[in-house]
Amino acid sequence: MVTAETKSQAPNRAGRFLLGLGGFVLTVALTFLGLLAITFFIGRVVPIDPVLAVVGDRAPRAVYEAARIEMGLDQPLLVQFFHYIGSVLSGDFGMSVSTGKPVFEDLKRVFPATLEMATIGIIIGVVVGVPMGVYAASRQGSLMDQAIRVVGLLGYAVPAFWLGLVGLALFYARLKWVGGPGRLDIFYDGLVDPVSGLILIDSLIAGETDIFFNALWHLALPSSVLGFFSLAYIARMTRSFMLDQLAQEYVTTARVKGVPERLVIWRHAFRPIRVPLITVIGLSYAGLLEGSVMIETIFSWPGIGNYLTTALFNADMNAVLGATLVVGAVFIGINKLSDVLYRVLDPRAR
Repeated sequence: MVTAETKSQAPNRAGRFLLGLGGFVLTVALTFLGLLAITFFIGRVVPIDPVLAVVGDRAPRAVYEAARIEMGLDQPLLVQFFHYIGSVLSGDFGMSVSTGKPVFEDLKRVFPATLEMATIGIIIGVVVGVPMGVYAASRQGSLMDQAIRVVGLLGYAVPAFWLGLVGLALFYARLKWVGGPGRLDIFYDGLVDPVSGLILIDSLIAGETDIFFNALWHLALPSSVLGFFSLAYIARMTRSFMLDQLAQEYVTTARVKGVPERLVIWRHAFRPIRVPLITVIGLSYAGLLEGSVMIETIFSWPGIGNYLTTALFNADMNAVLGATLVVGAVFIGINKLSDVLYRVLDPRAR
């Protein structure tokens, strides 16, 4: 039966929802505006002249001044910033000196490669790291617990470039278990139309299973290296969360009542840690997307990290700022998505 009180609650819920949605959108907008400001002003204070990167250091003074005016660098800094915001919002990141193409087109080409590698890396981190952390917490002080803790410490201590080079020397050069640098063998390159930019998906769409398995063969090692650092962090945090829950009274009560240990661990202790664990996984995923520069350089992976490194060496500031902005926007997006999932799984946060 619908009462007057129930009817009055419906508009209140709708109002709270709209208010929360408005606050969420405003927070994202302000964060993105802050990111735009940081990238813009960093681009203006670094000791790199974007005009010289275009005209060269031997260009006459008249050519230099004409290029400076054409690029809008003669205008006040605040005016340049507002022009920069308008250009970014319209999808114009400028032209890349390195490739001679629009930066936006370059980013559309290179970002899917990073996304593909980081996604497989985080899948490895979650699938392996979460059970490792749960097992270590449930066997606290055992030999396996100590071994898992050592793995976690190695994930913090071992340099990414060293692990990548050792992996290439052992699993590619010596054992031939995985593919070498690059996304594909050279004779497969260009045979699949880039529908999504993700070579695994595009090869399946085209029905090219040989290319799919070749891409997977090349993905195995760099994704596993990223996955190792991810699982080390996730396992460490999972163990910490589980130890806190296993010390709670309701877990002790469940054990006293004779509930099987498997159910005590996964049903009673693991469920409460899902919410903070989502935040950990989200931050780890964002970290893989923005921190894969060294791995991409070692494995000649044509992703955004490799693109950013090349742009830095060539003083290509449009490409540097565009890539930095995209990585920052992805980090913001994943962080906000984690907040949404947090609210979905935990009614107390709604």
